[in-house]
Amino acid sequence: MSDDGRTRIRRAEDADAAAITRIHMTSRSATMPYLPPQEFSDEQVRHWIRDVVLKECRSWVAMRDAEVVGYAALDGDLLEHLYLLPDVRRQGIGTLLLDEVRRHSPDGLSLRVFQQNTEARAFYERHGFTVLDTNDGDRNMENLPDMTLRWTPGTAE
Repeated sequence: MSDDGRTRIRRAEDADAAAITRIHMTSRSATMPYLPPQEFSDEQVRHWIRDVVLKECRSWVAMRDAEVVGYAALDGDLLEHLYLLPDVRRQGIGTLLLDEVRRHSPDGLSLRVFQQNTEARAFYERHGFTVLDTNDGDRNMENLPDMTLRWTPGTAE
């Protein structure tokens, strides 16, 4: 729960697919202007969220009042996604989602982030993640340099 008592985290449901799609598309567009133009329609992304992300990952949504304002998706010990609506950033919601994911990752957690995404890198570093490796972009569909970060329980949070 956040300090204002208005935000809660719950498991994502199929009915959240449209809201998660909006968050995913809006956040990427607003916070990562360096990304190549989106190749997929909102409908294609919604199907991917519903049929892949919500089926293959353990996923959670952040609720502010009655609105879904963020989501996180965990595949094994890999944090595949953590996105917020741009207007709710820096209010502790990302930390609430990350804390929920970490509760479900007793042996630690890895993630990939674009090297250019300095805000996300700083967020994860503040939460105890360290760099494991860097890559020239051949392992992501955007072909942009990325890095793997890792958090292990007991490290600085």
